[in-house]
Amino acid sequence: MGMEDTINFLKEIGIYKSFDDFVSNKRFEDDGQYRMEVPGIQSSHSMQVLLEEAEGNDILIHRITQTKGIMLLSDSEIREMVDLARSYHVELFLSVGPRAIYDTSASVNTSEGSRIGYRLRGYDNLVYAIEDVKRAVKLGVRGILLYDEGLLWCLNQMRDKGYLEGDVYFKMSAHAGHGNPADAKLLEENGLNSFNPVRDLQIPMIAAIRNATNMALDLHTENPKSSGGFIRHYEVPDMIRVASPVYLKTGGFIATSHNWDTTSNDTILRLKQVNLVYGVIQRYMPKAKSSPKNSKYLAVPE
Repeated sequence: MGMEDTINFLKEIGIYKSFDDFVSNKRFEDDGQYRMEVPGIQSSHSMQVLLEEAEGNDILIHRITQTKGIMLLSDSEIREMVDLARSYHVELFLSVGPRAIYDTSASVNTSEGSRIGYRLRGYDNLVYAIEDVKRAVKLGVRGILLYDEGLLWCLNQMRDKGYLEGDVYFKMSAHAGHGNPADAKLLEENGLNSFNPVRDLQIPMIAAIRNATNMALDLHTENPKSSGGFIRHYEVPDMIRVASPVYLKTGGFIATSHNWDTTSNDTILRLKQVNLVYGVIQRYMPKAKSSPKNSKYLAVPE
């Protein structure tokens, strides 16, 4: 069985090589090709500053993501973030707190052990992670950021069996380390709604993932120094072309790390980055269609 046989088998199971001229005809349910996401907003105060400034400057934000963990937020802080998301009609995704870097693992702090990433260790941490999600959902959150494939499997089972609300959306972080079409298909088949592959994939690599799946892709247009610090603004039109429907994750360059506590000043700088990306789209892909403001297909908190 030669390489050609492998390529033909992959075609049989829906995985194709994609070329530079690939164009995605897939869309969000509201017919949008792209949405704008601002990650790393860790508090209700930063969230309020971001949304007020965005509205005042006519900059459309579709999703806000918190990355430090649900367990680090009080009930009142979550309620404030939920209320803000409802008021401004944006998606709010909170991240699962329990993960290897927060528990008693010594291995995760070594160069080789860091490959554990943000995954869960042991039975108890799986239970704690599910409890973290249940608490957020009970307070109205409808978007959950995950780092562990086993947790996704459990939560999808809970959602299917009615133990979690059916309108809860699951998003897999780039920290999980997935970067090929088979990864994406595996996650989608286990209930994932929104997939963030590793941050440095080339455009044809992204196209191959889109060709194999229908769920939304989440792509970093820039990154904190801790994950490379690179800026891909000029590639955004190509990201939209090959990855639609896609969330453009913007503003990370302002932070030192993905768990950076965003200050009010940092928030304004993040919003500037979002505006720069919109400028690139307007110059080089003016016909690209954004999901509309107040779209009924956003995972806005209940």
